[in-house]
Amino acid sequence: MGLFDRIKEKLGFGDASNEAQKPVSTPPADAASTSAEGVTLDSGRPTATANATTHTDAPAMSQVDVAAKLDAMAASHHEQLNWRTSIVDLLKLLGLDSSLEARKELANELHCPQDKMTDSGTMNIWLHKTIMQKLATHGGNVPPELLH
Repeated sequence: MGLFDRIKEKLGFGDASNEAQKPVSTPPADAASTSAEGVTLDSGRPTATANATTHTDAPAMSQVDVAAKLDAMAASHHEQLNWRTSIVDLLKLLGLDSSLEARKELANELHCPQDKMTDSGTMNIWLHKTIMQKLATHGGNVPPELLH
């Protein structure tokens, strides 16, 4: 599991998508056979199928209020952390490794341009912005000021 996946996990991403992939209902054991589209072959009436994602490629996403979760975590944290601007503080708040080595690993995972990797400050700014943008694309509700 990559560091970005661990960030999403700490924020509660993925819980609803796992639920969305569970069977919606199971036809009775004595039900007539059905086609792949969930249509009963002997009567032509639609039936419930166990595969809720038959007609879509992406699982359902739950909306995660990123700022609210992080603010709540920060309120009960023993240090005052500025997660809104600092990638180091964001990682600390999530209980993840915030070392330069870990941040470089995360930058590589997220395909940081090489020219931004030569200066840790530039890389840190890129990382924070990119993480917020990626959280938004994965179903996170991220305030607009954190996306720029």
